Amino acid sequence: MQDLEEIKSSALGEISSCKDLHELQQVKAKYLGKKGLVSQALKRIKEIPPEERRDYGKRVNALKELIEEEIKKKEEEIRRKELEEKLLREWQDLTLPLENTIGSVHPITLTLERIVEIFRGMGFSVEQGPEIELEDYNFDKLNIPKDHPARDMQDTFYINKEGYLLRTHTSPVQIRTMLSQKPPIQMIAPGRVYRRDDDPTHSPVFHQVEGLVVDENISFPHMKFVIEEFLREFFQKDVPVRFRASYFPFTEPSAEVDIGCVICNQKGCRVCKNTGWLEVMGCGMVHPAVLENCRVDTEIYQGFAFGMGVERLAMLLFRIDNIKLFYENDIRFLRQF
Repeated sequence: MQDLEEIKSSALGEISSCKDLHELQQVKAKYLGKKGLVSQALKRIKEIPPEERRDYGKRVNALKELIEEEIKKKEEEIRRKELEEKLLREWQDLTLPLENTIGSVHPITLTLERIVEIFRGMGFSVEQGPEIELEDYNFDKLNIPKDHPARDMQDTFYINKEGYLLRTHTSPVQIRTMLSQKPPIQMIAPGRVYRRDDDPTHSPVFHQVEGLVVDENISFPHMKFVIEEFLREFFQKDVPVRFRASYFPFTEPSAEVDIGCVICNQKGCRVCKNTGWLEVMGCGMVHPAVLENCRVDTEIYQGFAFGMGVERLAMLLFRIDNIKLFYENDIRFLRQF
């Protein structure tokens, strides 16, 4: 019993004198670790006379709980003190006027402007649409069936039961353009879109640029030429491009577009998963059902469409490995642009 009192006294003293979490962790290991003093005291229970073991065991457990509680209190105290010191050290008066401080254009804005400039140079108009969209424009008129997984609650932010939602792509702008303008149409639709994604390469709010061309005698080679020219201008070099057969409800035939990895020059790296290729967009010939939904005569007109994620292209252009860096507003990150 005398040993337990000595352990208690020394433990409380050492905990009280800890100045940081590292010291506290060492004290915790000394007393509560597998080879700690409390564990050793518990192992000595077989040396205690049988009639005293129960009381001894209770005292050891009470000592363990006391030390754990004191360590927890001290940890909270140290963390609170560290936070107060950090706030005091990093505090700034945001009401003071700035001196010699020059802002920079956000990398997402830089990428958007670059994309828009390239397509404007190719004769595309820039169209806009609402971010709160009708389900009819976001899904129905795009030939996306009622049971399609993209319409599930886990993918889409629905606003109410009246058919309003946060648009999941900028394709509704294409629908609105076809309903309000007669062919020929050659447009892009840049803007924010919303989906229930959140990981290092996805964000619930991100940016897309989708394009649409509707005219007479439009074919897949026309689309292929436009996309290859855009990628060459965007990356300012002749990047290898390949088209892989894919499926989208609103295009037929459909394809995914890959480029040779701009990080490793197709040698294989973590970014391209050692394949040498990176997916950058989807595309395809506009499905006749979509054209008919927008009152476009499919006997005369055909079209192609494509869509790309701006964050994805920005990450490749500036070699950024985490999409969340775009939204944290860390001044050290933003100053690089």
